[in-house]
Amino acid sequence: MTPEAIKSLVSSEVRGQLIGPAVKYTTKEINSFPPVKNLPESQKLRILVSGGAGFVGSHLVDRLMMAGHHVIVVDNMFTGRQKNVIQWLGHPNFQLIIHDVVEPLMLEVDQIYHLACPASPPHYQYNPIKTIKTSTEGTLNMLGLAKRVRARMLLTSTSEVYGDPEVHPQKETYWGHVNPIGPRACYDEGKRVAETMMYAYESQGGVEVRVARIFNTFGPRMHPNDGRVVSNFIIQALQGKDMTIYGNGLQTRSFQYVDDLVDGLIRLMNGNYSLPVNIGNPDEFTVKDFATLIKDLTQSNSTIKFLPATKDDPRQRRPDITTAKEKIGWQPNVPVRVGLAKAIEYFRQELEDSGEIVPTGPLASKPQTKTFGLH
Repeated sequence: MTPEAIKSLVSSEVRGQLIGPAVKYTTKEINSFPPVKNLPESQKLRILVSGGAGFVGSHLVDRLMMAGHHVIVVDNMFTGRQKNVIQWLGHPNFQLIIHDVVEPLMLEVDQIYHLACPASPPHYQYNPIKTIKTSTEGTLNMLGLAKRVRARMLLTSTSEVYGDPEVHPQKETYWGHVNPIGPRACYDEGKRVAETMMYAYESQGGVEVRVARIFNTFGPRMHPNDGRVVSNFIIQALQGKDMTIYGNGLQTRSFQYVDDLVDGLIRLMNGNYSLPVNIGNPDEFTVKDFATLIKDLTQSNSTIKFLPATKDDPRQRRPDITTAKEKIGWQPNVPVRVGLAKAIEYFRQELEDSGEIVPTGPLASKPQTKTFGLH
């Protein structure tokens, strides 16, 4: 048997053990990986992605792996799912560490993408103290690591730092309008102080930092029970259930497809601009119009139903992306309708795999384990 054949056999056996016998994957799927660029060692980076088994993180991991880098995913699996990165388990360039970033981590890396933190209101409100600790202690731990090993670090901040904005559209120079003691404050203020930490480490510790302020993002691998409007509307529409809007539906949001976001994150990380950058789609929808669009795309017979508004829900949300265009050469390319078609197909498959899915309401809730892990 040739060395190549032995290596393939060992890789297949390791991957089969990692995935486990209960998983419904074919031998062909277990034995194969997505195509990966063969980079010279001098160009291959060791990249840490915290929260890399989550929705956005796993798409970022795909892009980095296919570019030929060595990728280390750190995730505590609160909202992350191993199935999101199953295609890489056993690959020699990939490592998955089940770890909570609020605890220190000792690694040697060249870049850190710090995504770890639940991002949907029901999930981050479920344990607000933990959410705050993830944004503060977790960010401090990642910054400490970046300082020790001289790695460049990117923080995925959020449009929530603008709160319920009094300026529209929102520019990076706007300081925000945030309720520091409201139900969303654990996330909003956590991200605001995380940004403060990033620039303190830049000025005092010489750490190379990047800050992305992410606006509403959707696409495959969204957690089916994250309680956000895209996932809720699609799940409700596909099951013929009432499509629930909290408030009068006139509040606006801007939605970008996940591939565009990943492109923006990579451009920001590898560019020369270090101040915060909005990454979002400036196309603005009222929530009511967005629900109608999803109803039409799914050809659903659902009824749109209006329920009481949630506290501190922003009335307007739209990014000014002038900085992104000028400083990192980025703007969204995927039309919302095209992205929604892909997301709808993903959720159809989720329903086939999981059966009925009950969408999460506006109240704090833990991610449902029925759709967790590998299945």
